[in-house]
Amino acid sequence: MLDLGWTELLLIGIVALIVVGPKDLPGMFQAVGKFVGKAKGMAREFSRAMNDAADQSGVNDIQKSFKAASNPMKTAMDEVKKTTENATRDLTTVDTPALSPERQAQADKIREKSAEMATARHAAEAEAKAAAEAQATEPTDSKPAKPKPKPKTKAKAKTSKTAAAKAEDKA
Repeated sequence: MLDLGWTELLLIGIVALIVVGPKDLPGMFQAVGKFVGKAKGMAREFSRAMNDAADQSGVNDIQKSFKAASNPMKTAMDEVKKTTENATRDLTTVDTPALSPERQAQADKIREKSAEMATARHAAEAEAKAAAEAQATEPTDSKPAKPKPKPKTKAKAKTSKTAAAKAEDKA
């Protein structure tokens, strides 16, 4: 609506009080209020009629398409989802052609060899784990403990007796 601040409204009120006068001012405010109420009612009725006309003419469908166009990321993600769903559906329904007997024999050998290697690897891992657990449970007292060296202390301060003894020796 109109962008009027408190200062503008106060100025309009003072001017209206001076021009209209204090006796007729309440009647004028009542007339202005009725006019504003009628204007708001007409605006509501107009917007309702425009919305009804838009619904009947299919503008809402166009509005939805404009909203979809204004959010391209959502539209792109929807397309990606559709494409991945189609691709996964196509991949699950594709029949793989049968291998020739020669190629099938090679594939079987490869599978057998990889199964043997996996079994050997699992056995080696189990042995390593058992050895690590056995080493962790061994007592640590079997190794002799090394004695810690004693820290050496130096006497830096000389006593008065030694200084006196040196003085007597020099004399």
